[in-house]
Amino acid sequence: MSNVKLWTRQDERSLEELQKNKIFINKEEYIRKQYEDIADYFIELYKWFVKEAAKKVPKPDYVSMPIWCSISKENMYRPIEGSICYELEVPEEEVIYFDGQKWDYVLNHLYIPKDEKDHENYLNELRLKGFKNEFEFFVGSKAHFYPEERNKIISSWTRIFDIEEWNIFRVQANIWQIKEEYVKEIYYPR
Repeated sequence: MSNVKLWTRQDERSLEELQKNKIFINKEEYIRKQYEDIADYFIELYKWFVKEAAKKVPKPDYVSMPIWCSISKENMYRPIEGSICYELEVPEEEVIYFDGQKWDYVLNHLYIPKDEKDHENYLNELRLKGFKNEFEFFVGSKAHFYPEERNKIISSWTRIFDIEEWNIFRVQANIWQIKEEYVKEIYYPR
Protein backbone atom coordinates (compact mmCIF):
# COMPACT_ATOMS: atom_id res chain seq x y z
CA MET A 1 0.00 0.00 0.00
CA SER A 2 0.97 3.60 -0.39
CA ASN A 3 1.54 6.35 2.13
CA VAL A 4 -0.79 9.30 2.66
CA LYS A 5 0.01 12.77 3.93
CA LEU A 6 -1.67 13.91 7.13
CA TRP A 7 -1.27 16.90 9.43
CA THR A 8 -1.81 16.99 13.17
CA ARG A 9 -1.35 19.69 15.78
CA GLN A 10 0.03 18.44 19.08
CA ASP A 11 1.44 19.86 22.28
CA GLU A 12 5.06 20.91 21.77
CA ARG A 13 6.10 18.37 24.45
CA SER A 14 5.06 15.58 22.06
CA LEU A 15 8.29 16.15 20.15
CA GLU A 16 10.34 15.34 23.25
CA GLU A 17 8.41 12.08 23.68
CA LEU A 18 8.80 11.27 19.99
CA GLN A 19 12.56 11.85 20.07
CA LYS A 20 13.00 9.87 23.28
CA ASN A 21 10.73 6.90 22.47
CA LYS A 22 10.70 7.03 18.63
CA ILE A 23 6.91 7.05 18.93
CA PHE A 24 4.20 9.37 20.20
CA ILE A 25 0.80 8.19 21.39
CA ASN A 26 -2.12 10.21 22.68
CA LYS A 27 -3.09 9.57 26.29
CA GLU A 28 -6.16 10.21 28.38
CA GLU A 29 -4.13 12.50 30.64
CA TYR A 30 -3.36 14.76 27.66
CA ILE A 31 -7.07 15.03 26.85
CA ARG A 32 -7.82 15.84 30.48
CA LYS A 33 -5.29 18.68 30.41
CA GLN A 34 -6.65 20.01 27.13
CA TYR A 35 -10.36 19.91 27.97
CA GLU A 36 -10.19 20.34 31.75
CA ASP A 37 -13.77 20.60 33.15
CA ILE A 38 -15.40 18.95 30.13
CA ALA A 39 -12.75 16.24 29.67
CA ASP A 40 -15.02 13.42 30.90
CA TYR A 41 -17.53 14.28 28.19
CA PHE A 42 -14.91 14.03 25.42
CA ILE A 43 -13.21 10.97 26.88
CA GLU A 44 -16.50 9.06 26.96
CA LEU A 45 -17.04 9.81 23.26
CA TYR A 46 -13.41 9.15 22.35
CA LYS A 47 -13.66 5.74 24.03
CA TRP A 48 -16.67 4.96 21.85
CA PHE A 49 -14.67 6.11 18.82
CA VAL A 50 -11.68 3.95 19.81
CA LYS A 51 -13.86 0.84 20.16
CA GLU A 52 -15.40 1.34 16.72
CA ALA A 53 -12.25 2.57 14.95
CA ALA A 54 -10.32 -0.46 16.21
CA LYS A 55 -12.72 -2.58 14.12
CA LYS A 56 -11.50 -0.69 11.04
CA VAL A 57 -7.78 -0.48 11.83
CA PRO A 58 -6.41 -2.70 14.61
CA LYS A 59 -5.30 -0.70 17.65
CA PRO A 60 -1.99 -1.52 19.33
CA ASP A 61 -2.51 -2.66 22.94
CA TYR A 62 -0.42 0.20 24.31
CA VAL A 63 -2.67 2.86 22.72
CA SER A 64 -5.72 4.24 24.50
CA MET A 65 -6.68 7.35 22.51
CA PRO A 66 -6.60 8.30 18.82
CA ILE A 67 -4.58 11.08 17.22
CA TRP A 68 -6.75 13.49 15.26
CA CYS A 69 -5.43 14.52 11.83
CA SER A 70 -6.35 16.67 8.89
CA ILE A 71 -6.18 15.28 5.37
CA SER A 72 -5.04 18.60 3.88
CA LYS A 73 -2.43 21.22 4.61
CA GLU A 74 -4.97 23.95 3.74
CA ASN A 75 -7.40 22.74 6.37
CA MET A 76 -4.97 21.71 9.12
CA TYR A 77 -4.97 23.26 12.56
CA ARG A 78 -2.13 25.76 12.52
CA PRO A 79 0.41 25.65 15.35
CA ILE A 80 -0.27 28.08 18.17
CA GLU A 81 1.76 28.92 21.25
CA GLY A 82 2.68 25.72 23.09
CA SER A 83 1.97 23.50 20.08
CA ILE A 84 3.54 22.25 16.87
CA CYS A 85 2.09 20.74 13.73
CA TYR A 86 3.45 17.56 12.24
CA GLU A 87 3.32 16.82 8.54
CA LEU A 88 3.23 13.05 8.35
CA GLU A 89 3.47 10.32 5.74
CA VAL A 90 1.57 7.35 7.12
CA PRO A 91 0.92 3.94 5.57
CA GLU A 92 -2.63 4.15 4.24
CA GLU A 93 -3.66 0.94 5.99
CA GLU A 94 -3.02 2.67 9.35
CA VAL A 95 -5.42 5.56 8.67
CA ILE A 96 -8.99 5.67 9.94
CA TYR A 97 -11.02 8.04 7.79
CA PHE A 98 -14.32 9.45 9.01
CA ASP A 99 -16.82 12.19 8.28
CA GLY A 100 -16.12 15.14 10.56
CA GLN A 101 -19.60 16.61 10.10
CA LYS A 102 -21.10 13.35 11.28
CA TRP A 103 -18.70 13.40 14.24
CA ASP A 104 -20.48 16.61 15.29
CA TYR A 105 -23.66 14.52 15.63
CA VAL A 106 -21.78 12.20 17.99
CA LEU A 107 -20.50 15.17 20.02
CA ASN A 108 -24.09 16.37 20.35
CA HIS A 109 -25.49 12.89 21.11
CA LEU A 110 -27.66 12.96 18.01
CA TYR A 111 -28.94 10.28 15.66
CA ILE A 112 -26.97 10.07 12.39
CA PRO A 113 -29.50 9.38 9.65
CA LYS A 114 -28.72 7.25 6.60
CA ASP A 115 -30.20 9.94 4.39
CA GLU A 116 -32.80 12.73 4.43
CA LYS A 117 -35.72 10.27 4.30
CA ASP A 118 -34.34 8.35 7.28
CA HIS A 119 -34.00 11.62 9.20
CA GLU A 120 -37.64 12.54 8.45
CA ASN A 121 -38.79 9.08 9.53
CA TYR A 122 -36.75 9.31 12.73
CA LEU A 123 -38.20 12.72 13.65
CA ASN A 124 -41.75 11.52 12.89
CA GLU A 125 -41.17 8.45 15.03
CA LEU A 126 -40.04 10.68 17.92
CA ARG A 127 -43.12 12.90 17.57
CA LEU A 128 -45.42 9.87 17.53
CA LYS A 129 -43.80 8.69 20.77
CA GLY A 130 -44.40 12.11 22.32
CA PHE A 131 -40.84 13.41 22.36
CA LYS A 132 -40.39 17.13 21.78
CA ASN A 133 -36.79 16.99 20.58
CA GLU A 134 -33.78 14.78 19.91
CA PHE A 135 -31.87 15.82 23.02
CA GLU A 136 -33.84 14.04 25.77
CA PHE A 137 -32.01 10.72 25.72
CA PHE A 138 -28.58 11.54 27.14
CA VAL A 139 -28.89 14.44 29.57
CA GLY A 140 -31.40 15.60 32.10
CA SER A 141 -33.59 13.93 34.66
CA LYS A 142 -35.41 11.72 32.12
CA ALA A 143 -32.39 10.45 30.19
CA HIS A 144 -32.23 7.04 31.90
CA PHE A 145 -35.88 6.28 31.02
CA TYR A 146 -35.16 5.73 27.31
CA PRO A 147 -32.46 3.08 26.85
CA GLU A 148 -33.97 1.93 23.52
CA GLU A 149 -33.81 5.41 22.03
CA ARG A 150 -30.34 5.95 23.43
CA ASN A 151 -29.11 2.65 21.91
CA LYS A 152 -30.66 3.52 18.55
CA ILE A 153 -28.76 6.80 18.53
CA ILE A 154 -25.45 5.21 19.56
CA SER A 155 -25.88 2.47 16.93
CA SER A 156 -26.27 5.15 14.26
CA TRP A 157 -22.94 6.71 15.14
CA THR A 158 -20.98 4.08 13.20
CA ARG A 159 -22.14 5.98 10.11
CA ILE A 160 -19.31 8.45 10.74
CA PHE A 161 -17.17 5.92 8.85
CA ASP A 162 -19.49 6.07 5.81
CA ILE A 163 -18.08 8.90 3.73
CA GLU A 164 -20.44 10.03 0.98
CA GLU A 165 -18.70 13.30 0.17
CA TRP A 166 -14.92 13.18 0.06
CA ASN A 167 -13.50 16.66 0.56
CA ILE A 168 -11.03 18.42 2.84
CA PHE A 169 -13.80 20.10 4.82
CA ARG A 170 -15.67 16.93 5.79
CA VAL A 171 -13.15 14.12 5.87
CA GLN A 172 -10.85 13.76 8.84
CA ALA A 173 -8.41 11.05 9.78
CA ASN A 174 -7.21 9.36 12.93
CA ILE A 175 -4.13 7.29 13.54
CA TRP A 176 -3.13 5.32 16.59
CA GLN A 177 0.45 6.57 16.81
CA ILE A 178 3.06 8.81 15.30
CA LYS A 179 6.27 6.97 14.56
CA GLU A 180 9.42 9.01 14.14
CA GLU A 181 9.78 7.89 10.52
CA TYR A 182 6.30 9.28 9.68
CA VAL A 183 7.40 12.85 10.40
CA LYS A 184 8.34 14.74 7.23
CA GLU A 185 8.13 18.29 8.53
CA ILE A 186 7.37 20.16 11.74
CA TYR A 187 5.66 23.54 11.74
CA TYR A 188 6.16 25.90 14.66
CA PRO A 189 4.09 28.92 15.70
CA ARG A 190 5.16 32.17 14.06
